[in-house]
Amino acid sequence: MGEIAAVITAVCWSFTSIFFNNASRLIGSVKVNRLRLLVSTVILVIVHWLVMGSIIPIAATPEQWVWLGLSGIIGLALGDAFLFQAYVHIGARLTTVIMALDPVFSALIAWIWLGEKLTPVEIIGILITVFGVGWVVMEQRNGQSAHTRKDLILGILCGIGAVLGQAIGFVLSKKGLANDFSPLSAVLMRIVIATAVMWILAMFSRKLKETMAGFAEAPARNNILAGSVLGPCLGVWASMVAVQLVPVGIASTIMATRPILMLPLAKIFYKETISMRAIVGTVIALIGVSIIFLVG
Repeated sequence: MGEIAAVITAVCWSFTSIFFNNASRLIGSVKVNRLRLLVSTVILVIVHWLVMGSIIPIAATPEQWVWLGLSGIIGLALGDAFLFQAYVHIGARLTTVIMALDPVFSALIAWIWLGEKLTPVEIIGILITVFGVGWVVMEQRNGQSAHTRKDLILGILCGIGAVLGQAIGFVLSKKGLANDFSPLSAVLMRIVIATAVMWILAMFSRKLKETMAGFAEAPARNNILAGSVLGPCLGVWASMVAVQLVPVGIASTIMATRPILMLPLAKIFYKETISMRAIVGTVIALIGVSIIFLVG
């Protein structure tokens, strides 16, 4: 069940990448991050009330609020801020390829923090996945301008920041999900804390009016709404189920199959020309993920 939830997460986040990439290029990554958290909070409060019978998780302990709150701040606020900025610099497809490195960070942090162990075969699967990602990211194309190279470097750095934020967020979530705590409640708690932090910062920096003005633009608003439903709501909910049921390293590796899904999506939505090297690299990454999936 945990592996299936991880696959659902990968599908949701692949489409989310398209929607948030579009919105970030229209109104800026910072505004998109604030707005999608606010929209997701409203949706999740309603869903939690309908499913769990309360607006907020009243049974959550202070310790769970701390772990899941930190997870939301690091993973959803800070990590996704880097993620959306990477979209602006290098686009959705290449960003999701970089995000496939998440299993390495997640497994290492989970090993240090939680004592989770991976078998030699699972480690081999992760290494194969990393090799496939690196093969795609290091591709050089003729005719690159200086500006393009600068965007590539900044995009990769932002992508690594996003990976690190997501990995730490997952490990912290694992602590908050102990004792079979509801994944839906965990998602809401992460989102609420992350949203509060982002909007308090916006208030102090006097960006509230400017941010809401971005939501008034119909194309940006539609992409944010669609992305919020699939990403912070359905996708993050499924990711919490996956993290709760299987080791963090395995869950994050399966979620990292987004680059494979992004190949046809980039072709459909952006008319991108997909090189043979990109295809080979994503296939190699898929092989690595498949090894982990079968062993797990």
